[in-house]
Amino acid sequence: MEHGETIRLDAPVERVRGLVDDLANYPKWMPLVHAVTRDADAAHPVWLVELRARIGPFARSKKLRMQRVVHDVAASGACRVVFDRNEVDGRSHSQWQLEALVSPDGSGSRVDVTLRYSGALFGPVVEAALRHYVAEGRERLAAIATSTG
Repeated sequence: MEHGETIRLDAPVERVRGLVDDLANYPKWMPLVHAVTRDADAAHPVWLVELRARIGPFARSKKLRMQRVVHDVAASGACRVVFDRNEVDGRSHSQWQLEALVSPDGSGSRVDVTLRYSGALFGPVVEAALRHYVAEGRERLAAIATSTG
């Protein structure tokens, strides 16, 4: 499954980049991301991420170990960041990849986000819930990025 979103924000690239290039900031604006802890023992930037979604009366939770494998920042302030699932338990796991591209857009910013998932978790009901959480996250990101506080 692959799901992409484009978000246009009335906020400078540097401010938006800071909200998307560190997974520790995602619980502030993405309701699907319940908790994030930085793995200080890892040689490269790694986060332990708990995803949580409510679908009707049921709540599902998923824990992932995510590593930032790409972090390119251009002179314009634009940034491309890619997080890949990178478990170290020796078992085979489905792919989770989050890619975000933050770029200048007029006087604001544009964020292109793509989530890639290779597992069998997503059916029509779960995909609808995912779209709901992403839409809510888009609104929260806009509110945080444009706030003056």
